[in-house]
Amino acid sequence: MQDTVLIIDDEKKICSLLARIIELEGFKVFQAYTGKEGIKILKAEDILVVISDVKLPDYNGVELVKEIKKIRPGAEVINLTAFGTISDGVMAMRNGAFDYITKGDDNDKIIPLVYKAMNKAKLNARIYELENKITRKYNFDSILGKSKAIKEAVALAQKVAGTTTTVLLLGETGTGKEVFAQAIHYESQRKLKPFVAVNCSGFNPALLESELFGYKEGAFTGAVKDKKGLLEEANEGTIFLDEIGEMNLDLQAKLLRVLENQTYIKVGDTQTSQVNVRIIAATNRDLKTEAEAGNFRLDLFYRLSIFSIELPPLSHRKDDILPIAMHYLAEFTAKVNRPEFTIDKEFSKLLTSHSWKGNIRELKNVMERVVILAEGDVIGPNLLPFEFHTQTRGTDPLNMQDMEKQHIVKVLKYTRGNKTETSRLLGIGLTTLYRKIDEYKIDT
Repeated sequence: MQDTVLIIDDEKKICSLLARIIELEGFKVFQAYTGKEGIKILKAEDILVVISDVKLPDYNGVELVKEIKKIRPGAEVINLTAFGTISDGVMAMRNGAFDYITKGDDNDKIIPLVYKAMNKAKLNARIYELENKITRKYNFDSILGKSKAIKEAVALAQKVAGTTTTVLLLGETGTGKEVFAQAIHYESQRKLKPFVAVNCSGFNPALLESELFGYKEGAFTGAVKDKKGLLEEANEGTIFLDEIGEMNLDLQAKLLRVLENQTYIKVGDTQTSQVNVRIIAATNRDLKTEAEAGNFRLDLFYRLSIFSIELPPLSHRKDDILPIAMHYLAEFTAKVNRPEFTIDKEFSKLLTSHSWKGNIRELKNVMERVVILAEGDVIGPNLLPFEFHTQTRGTDPLNMQDMEKQHIVKVLKYTRGNKTETSRLLGIGLTTLYRKIDEYKIDT
């Protein structure tokens, strides 16, 4: 795309002369003699840089900057004036102008300024494109499924997304709680600010406290300098606290303070820190029951559950299983540059009849493994993990063992012997994988 400049000036000779000078630099130049004409061109053309006179017949050029920014937020505006004043210059910059210069300055100053403004406008465009790409990736359209249950959950999430309300996501492991949290964030006014995810079950209590709140130098052995906490990293954005039910009571009290007045104290500090952060929490536990049993603070539960959303398990979304499976099949096929697959009826039947205790996460892993193991262009039931076949009556246990061994051998071959990656793809623990390698006498 050619670099575009719009000049708005009611003095036609000056406008034409300036346009000619800028065109000689290789820019595509549009001309307008009133603010209204300029706005019309802005709406019709992808303008990157605007050079506008301050005194126009129908507009104050300084105020026009606001209108330009509304139409083209990424465009950069240079104000020109015959009689520059400090107050006008300050106001122009406040309104978003790139610069404010006096007419009559030689071209050696104007042309470099146009280049600088053009570079800034191009950077703005790239940032805007990236932000839109991220937003599209994590918005509500990224949530798979068309069943009534998932539509109801999405509708609730869409209603709360535009607010600053704390949200509690409830549901079994693998139902997509983090996907929902990201969609809520990227559909909110905080979407250009950080989204920070924390798995509360992944840290011991002391480490989780220092990760969340940060610490001061000397707070404990090894604290050789101040460290920002994740709350501070998420400032003005959203922090997602997954597995909130695993947080101990002492930390819960400190989190309650953040929810109530957006303040906290770093580990080893005596001063209060302020933060502006939205909290989205998630759990697969019944927090009210946990609170009544003394394992979770009841006041924190009520504060977190101002707006709760229950995410349905995949077993309650039978109509979504095949479409989601096909989505991941296409995704993983594209990654390994394979031609499209077709799936047979028995494979589909086993998918829809499976219990899916791991929900969407389990389905995604199964489809990744299927693509790895597939050798023809038809995907049949033999590619499914052995536990799918144990649900079918009359299965020969000896054949089951052979099938399991073949799966492990194929995945080990695919990962070139990487045991950690193999255990992930198989959906079993690393210790279990080593035991099965030994049991089946698999050569690694």
